[in-house]
Amino acid sequence: MDKQGLRQAVKAFSFLSGVGIYLAVVVGICIYVGNLADENLGISPVGKLTGIILGFPLAFYSLYRQLKSNELI
Repeated sequence: MDKQGLRQAVKAFSFLSGVGIYLAVVVGICIYVGNLADENLGISPVGKLTGIILGFPLAFYSLYRQLKSNELI
């Protein structure tokens, strides 16, 4: 593999790992907020489930907008 191919592979790997970390952080924050709602409002599984249900679409939409603004898609 030449240097150019290796450079592109490293760039793609760093981009994809950044996407994964971003998704995990956004969903994790939504689950954390849902857990806080569970503890403070006494609605045991509803807050976490709401955090999960809202976290994934929010993360994907935010990621889509970010990629679209950088013209990567």
